[in-house]
Parts: sequence; structure tokens; C-alpha cells
Amino acid sequence: MNRYWTLSGKPLGGWPEADTFELRDGPVPEPGAGQALTRTIYVSLDPYQWGYKKRGVEPVGAPCHARTVSQVVESRMDGYAAGDLVFNTNGWSEYGLMGEGVPRPSYMIPRKLDPAQGRISQAVGVLGMLGLTAYAGMVVMGDPKPGETVVVSAASGGVGQIAGQSARLRGARVVGIAGKEAKCRFVTGELRFDACVSHLSPTLAADLAAACPDGVDVYFENVGGACFEAVLPLFNTGARMTICGLIASYGDPDGVDARAELMKRGEAIFSERGVTVRGLFVGDFVESHHDAFLAEVAPRVAAGEIGYREDIRQGLETIPACFAEMLRGDNFGKMLVRVSDDPTS
Repeated sequence: MNRYWTLSGKPLGGWPEADTFELRDGPVPEPGAGQALTRTIYVSLDPYQWGYKKRGVEPVGAPCHARTVSQVVESRMDGYAAGDLVFNTNGWSEYGLMGEGVPRPSYMIPRKLDPAQGRISQAVGVLGMLGLTAYAGMVVMGDPKPGETVVVSAASGGVGQIAGQSARLRGARVVGIAGKEAKCRFVTGELRFDACVSHLSPTLAADLAAACPDGVDVYFENVGGACFEAVLPLFNTGARMTICGLIASYGDPDGVDARAELMKRGEAIFSERGVTVRGLFVGDFVESHHDAFLAEVAPRVAAGEIGYREDIRQGLETIPACFAEMLRGDNFGKMLVRVSDDPTS
């Protein structure tokens, strides 16, 4: 049998609750022509998945969407054989199909993985879409220059880790915003940011101003809310801001446009100081920048020049609780759940 999590059908609130999801059993799917059956090893849990659910993107009764690392069990798909390790989109499910006619976001293209390039779990992290998201938002859009000040919110998270280090490797001074003290120590210690302040501090705005005495030239936004409010008055003339996510607003009532509200709040300063604000959709960069990103980042990860922390939990049963924990920011690093054996570990 194939076990998988799906939405229970109960009305969705601002944030997931214990009865939001339902664990079901079903037959293991059989691959048709041009398809392969794969066994899920790692499930990636990311904030955007809650947006998919609230917007009704997922078909009723289908496994909840997620990027995954899997192993081919049976293949009728050219170029893939049993035993191959792949990046695909099995979702919150023990088994899934990939290939011809299998629904997936257009830019999440299945690909074969080479364990020699790095741990296979990293294919949904630093060496996958998460890494490309950070690279596109920071390197391509933010374009940090030597001596500039860069701020990254959710700096200890999967995207924030890579975005900040990418700026540091280009000679910028990098300041992170994280949560608990242990996360801030990780950001300045292992990731080698120049400073890190806590969004839990009652003096966040003053703490950030002290950490950015020369203002802010590039801001990589993952959170919004109080983090954005603290950065806003510090923008320098000609600053660049990339909006990757606004997780502080993910629990807002339906109909609230968090980005429009943010733009309205910042309008006067954006206009006065010529701040460029751009929204980030990683699908726009897959075809144009994926190879360049991987060629630059993979060797640096292997050499230890880019540090990367994963928060790996165990068992399909734990996924809903881990997902809610990730949305609250209670995880430490890129959140993954291992649902079956990793043959490379």
C-alpha cells in the first residue's frame, strides 16, 4: 500500500491545525508508458506549500504537494532505470509517479541526481530549487557589491543561509535577522555573517540600526512584518530589495494582499530614495540560471566555503507537525522529513 497525507476537507484557517490533514492508504501507482514509479526518501517542507493549500491549487484528495528526493522502483521512462536517484515532486506520499502526464509545476522538472555532487538531501536544498531561489534573489536581482551592507531575514532558514553567504562571498557586509540566540550564533559562527539580530528582541529596530551604521543597500526579504519595519528606515539611496517570501503574513485572512500592503507602507521611502523592489519567482530562473548556479555553488559547498544546515526529521507520520513547526519558525535549518531509507547514507 501507499500511504500519503492529503487535506482533510475541513475549512482552512490562518495556520494549519491538527485536523487540517488526513493520512490515507491507497494502492501503489503503476507506471504507464513514459512514466516511472519512485519511492520517496526525503520530503521538503517549505512555506510556499501553505499558500498552495490556501489557494486551492492541490486537487481534492491528492497527496499534498512537495518537492522530493526519490529512488526509481520501476521505469518505463527513457533515461531512467530502477535504482536511479531523482529529484521530483512525489509530495507527502511514500510512492509517486513522474514523467509523461504526471501533474507538476512546470518548472519543477524531474532530474537524475549524482551523489558525488553532494548529499542527495541537498537536491531539495542548497543544490536545488532552494539554492537557486537564493542565488537568483541575491546574486542576480540584488547584485551585492564589495563594501555594501546586505540584510537577510530568516537568515538561518534554508534560503536565508545561502542568500547571505552568496553576498558575503561577493565582498558585502552581511547582517542576518534570525530568532533564538542559538540561531543567531549559528549565523555569525558557521555561516560567517558579520552580525545577526533577533526578531524576538523588543528593541529589534534599534538593534538592526546599530548593526547597520552605514544603512542598507540590499535587503533579502523572507518574513515581512516587524523585520520589514526595522529595515525600511535604513535603506540607502539606490538600494535593492528582493521579496522572496512574507511568512509573517501567511496566516492573514483570505483577501489580504500582503505584498500590496508592504509596498504601500514603504512607498514614500522607496520613492524618495530610489529603492528598487522586485518579487522573486524561482521558475523564472530555472532555464536561464540553473546550470550557472549549480556550477558555482556545488564546488563551494563541497569545499566548505558555503555552510548549510539541515533539520531532518523521521517518518511520514510526522509531516503535518513538522510542517506547522516550520511555519512557526521553530525549526533550525532547512526542514526535511525522511520517509524511507537513504541508500547513500
